[in-house]
Amino acid sequence: MKTQPHAPNSHSTNEADAGDLTTVELLWLEKRIENRIRFGRPVSEKVLDRNRRVLSFSPGSVFAFVRWTSNDFGTVLSRIDILRAVTPGQPYSTVPWITPGGESLLRLSGWPKVERALQMIDVVEALGIDPADAAPDYWHHVHNRLSVNETPRPYTRSRHQAWLHRRGVTS
Repeated sequence: MKTQPHAPNSHSTNEADAGDLTTVELLWLEKRIENRIRFGRPVSEKVLDRNRRVLSFSPGSVFAFVRWTSNDFGTVLSRIDILRAVTPGQPYSTVPWITPGGESLLRLSGWPKVERALQMIDVVEALGIDPADAAPDYWHHVHNRLSVNETPRPYTRSRHQAWLHRRGVTS
C-alpha cells in the first residue's frame, strides 16, 4: 500500500472541483470480474460502455468498494475497501481502479473476511443508518478485528450518536 500526497488544484471554489473528486471505475464482466460500490454517495456517474462506469465522490465522503475476480478454476480475488475520499493536499493510499486513491478505513481480502465485513455493513443498515455516515473509527475497528479473525463489536445507535456529537463539536 503506497501513500502519495494529493496535489492541490491551483484554484478553489465553494464546490468540489472535478480535479478534487475521487473517481472509481466499475467493471462487470459476467462470471469474471465484478467491481462495485456497496455503499456511498457518488456525486456523478459516467457510463463508458455496457460493462464500465465511473463514479465520482466528493472529498471527505466514505464509500465501500468491492472487487471480485475469477478464472476457469474459481475465485482469484475477493476484496473490500472502505475508503474516505481525500481532500487536496491530504495523503492517501493507492487502490486499483480508484483515482487518486483514498484514506483507507478498512481493507480486507479473502471471501470469509469480505463476507463478514459485508455482514457488518448490513448490521449498520439494519439500524437505519447509512454506512457512509457511520463513524470512520468503527470501520477501522472492523478492519482490525476481522484481520485477526476476531468478532467486531456491532455498531449501535448510541455509538452513532456519540460520533455525530463528536463530529459536531470538531466542525
